[in-house]
Amino acid sequence: MAQERTGVATLKGNPLTLIGPELKKGDKAPDFQLNKSLVDVVTLKDFAGKVKLVSVVPSIDTGVCDAQTRRFNEEAGKLGDNVVVLTVSVDLPFAQARWCGAAGIDKVTLLSDYRNNNFGEAYGVLIKDLHLDFRSIFVIDENDTIQYVEILGEMTEHPNYEEALNAVKALV
Repeated sequence: MAQERTGVATLKGNPLTLIGPELKKGDKAPDFQLNKSLVDVVTLKDFAGKVKLVSVVPSIDTGVCDAQTRRFNEEAGKLGDNVVVLTVSVDLPFAQARWCGAAGIDKVTLLSDYRNNNFGEAYGVLIKDLHLDFRSIFVIDENDTIQYVEILGEMTEHPNYEEALNAVKALV
C-alpha cells in the first residue's frame, strides 16, 4: 500500500489526500512511465543528460492548467537545448494533442499519466479520491537529482513560475 499524505493539499479549501512519498531537493528522481500517445511510452531515461522542468497539472482543460502550460511554453525556447519542459496530466493523449494544436503549444512536451497513475504515485502527487495529479513543479538535473520542488497548497493557485525558472537557469 502506498503512503498517503494529508494536510498538504486542498481544492477550494477542501482537504485532499495525496498518494506517494514527499520528494525533496537532493532526492533521486523516481523513474516513471508516461504515455506520449496511446501506445508510445516514455521514461525518465528518455530525457537522460537533460535538465527537466516537469510541470504537473490536474487537467489541461482548466484555466490555471492552461495558463501554466502556456507560460512554460513561452519560456521553454529561452532555456536552451539542454532543457526539456514536460507537462504531465492524466488527460488522455488525444485530449492533450487536441489542446496543444488549438493552443499552438510547440516547445513543451505533454505526457499522460492516465494509464496507471505511475508518475503521480512515484512523485507523491496522485490525488487519492480524484485520480488526478496535483499541481506541482519538479526541476530535475541532468544526473536525475531533484533540484527544486513546489507542491502547491491549493490546487487552484498558480505555481511560482520565476522560482521554477530560476532553478532551471541555475543548472544550465
